[in-house]
Amino acid sequence: MHQIAVANLVLALGATLILLGILSSLLASRFGTPLLLVFLVVGMLAGVDGPGGIEFSNYRLTYLIGSCALAIILFDGGLRTRLAETREALAPSLTLATAGVAMTAILIGAFGSLVLGYGLIEGLLLGSIVASTDAAAVFFLLKTGGLQLRPRIGAMLEIESGSNDPVAVFLTIVLTELAVAHSAPGLGTLTDLVKQAALGGAMGIAGGSLATMALNRLTLPGGLHPLFVIALTVSVFGVTSYFDGSGFLAVYLAGLMVGNSGVRAYPVVSKFLESATWLCQIVMFLMLGLLVTPSKLIEYAPEGLTIALFLMVIGRPAAVWICLKPFGFTPPEINFVSWVGLRGAVSIFLATVPTLAGAPNAPMYFNVAFFVVLISLLVQGWSIAPAARFFGMALKRAAASARRVEIDLPGQTNNEMVGYPVRPDSYAALRPAALPAWLKPVIVVRDGTVKNAAEAGQIRGGDYAYFIAPQDRVNRLDRLFVSLPAETVAAAKRTAFGEFAVAPDASLSDLATFYEMQIPQNLVGLTVAEAFSARYVGRLRVGNRLTLASYAELVARSVEDGRLIKASLRLEDVADLTMRTPQVPPPRLMRRLYSRLHQRFWGEVKPTEPVK
Repeated sequence: MHQIAVANLVLALGATLILLGILSSLLASRFGTPLLLVFLVVGMLAGVDGPGGIEFSNYRLTYLIGSCALAIILFDGGLRTRLAETREALAPSLTLATAGVAMTAILIGAFGSLVLGYGLIEGLLLGSIVASTDAAAVFFLLKTGGLQLRPRIGAMLEIESGSNDPVAVFLTIVLTELAVAHSAPGLGTLTDLVKQAALGGAMGIAGGSLATMALNRLTLPGGLHPLFVIALTVSVFGVTSYFDGSGFLAVYLAGLMVGNSGVRAYPVVSKFLESATWLCQIVMFLMLGLLVTPSKLIEYAPEGLTIALFLMVIGRPAAVWICLKPFGFTPPEINFVSWVGLRGAVSIFLATVPTLAGAPNAPMYFNVAFFVVLISLLVQGWSIAPAARFFGMALKRAAASARRVEIDLPGQTNNEMVGYPVRPDSYAALRPAALPAWLKPVIVVRDGTVKNAAEAGQIRGGDYAYFIAPQDRVNRLDRLFVSLPAETVAAAKRTAFGEFAVAPDASLSDLATFYEMQIPQNLVGLTVAEAFSARYVGRLRVGNRLTLASYAELVARSVEDGRLIKASLRLEDVADLTMRTPQVPPPRLMRRLYSRLHQRFWGEVKPTEPVK
């Protein structure tokens, strides 16, 4: 009976700690505190040196639970990465997530060996442990700060922080084996890395394909789709790791495949995984907080502080500069990315590996890594918002938020049902007649009454509307339902929906920043008039167009003596203005004829009239 009572007490204490962590997140949101730091502090207070007095030193259990939690977190990160929307940031992000992590580990290893007296393997192992960044900490702080980053920078940070963990895990495991064997890295080490990467990639692709096929072909009882995905994720991780592959790379790639394929029950799966990821992070952070002993942590303060400062000031910036400079990033962009390199739970989790393997000087890795994470969260965590503004990476307007409800349609892989509250100062309320043709209204809740689309007519401010939309376009809808600034509301009332007047002397770089576009490199620094002159040398006329992005183009609306007088910006992901374009591309000759006719008569359309 005593053992049953103890087990019940453990359950109660565990649930209480999770509740305290969840409630503490409200405090973190209010004061901009790094959420990871809150969970770690709660765990430390409950630990042996805190008021809780709980003695916990089970590294094996920590590694087991941490591995499972990290596998789910990485799968969720891959699931939410849309390659079509982040394609331009993909190459620099992956370079930073692979070569950047390796460079950071090498720099810290050399510094630790030359300055702190570590052995070369010890220094490299410590560098590998603290080389990866924490996605959860970075984006929680950006969200709570109301920041909206420039599109390319935001996408790159998202991909890098979500995909750099597998490389850190590779290096940590291999270097731990070398530390235990007291041998130097050689050709066998490189072979092991290649084997882990190749097997992890193959298993990830196979697991993602299997998950996609199963979700689309199996008719599972309601509510089992998310559980199936999580079980498959852990299974892919376990099987890949058992055969000496990278399980973490495998689950990330599996999530990437599922997220970028048309699958049934995607809204249900993504919502459940969002909650599961939060739970995994809370449990992992609390366990790591319990595992540390603050009284012993103080002994490693000089080493931890030295490594943390070197990492923030030299190690991470040097790796970022080397990786991003070839891609044409500006010094302010590189400096900001260098600073947004928060270390998190993955670093502390990896620090348990040397202890489990029985590596020499194992306590040093855990305590120094823990100290580095604390310093990173305290110094960099509270300064992300000021740094974004200082380096000019934050957009002037705050990040827009729209409360979207997604509902899975059984048997459908291409469409979803989405629901939005219609705010009076949103585009949807101001110009309901010009909503995209592919957005089909289904139900409208108005004044407490549920009406079908025919009964409700055009949607109004204050409604709650449900639509059927193509799955690949759902993410474009949010901007239609967010509250707009007063000047934008006024403009929306007097101009064509999705088309806005632009001054000829407006900077294209400023337009790209405001409308979250990544414009071609040859247009950076030009004004609207200069861009048209460069594109249509001596033959500029009304109706000429200049493509800025896949969903945005400039249109010449008034031309005098070959000079641009008026122009407009058309956003095709805000309003469906391509209805006249054939769905199937015609032959080349027909395309040319169609293009010429389109340009010839386009000038007859008045800029104040919506395109039908």
